Amino acid sequence: MDCRVIVEAAVPVYSVETADEAVRIAIAKTGDMLNPDLSYVEITSGEQSCPACGEPIDAAFIAADEGLVALDLELDVFTVTDETHAERIALTEIGQRLTDISLTVRTVTVLEEKKE
Repeated sequence: MDCRVIVEAAVPVYSVETADEAVRIAIAKTGDMLNPDLSYVEITSGEQSCPACGEPIDAAFIAADEGLVALDLELDVFTVTDETHAERIALTEIGQRLTDISLTVRTVTVLEEKKE
């Protein structure tokens, strides 16, 4: 079985003034840490919503020129036994390169097998 796993990462950034700047820096920083070993991981800003009202909010929180950015890291994991196995592989592969960054699995989707 093959799965697509989306892992959410909380990436700290420093010396930023705006949320857009924080997201750009976080994506570049994460890309540098993952490359070249995991260059196939797709990095996008995470979609956050207000817990109280459900409205979409920025993926970055800025205070005192420091920020915390939510990023989604998407990768395909091949030949796994089940979805839990795919989660563990994704967290291990990404976690080995993104030390000191909080990670959590957002979704695991089973990819359809191609019939020959």
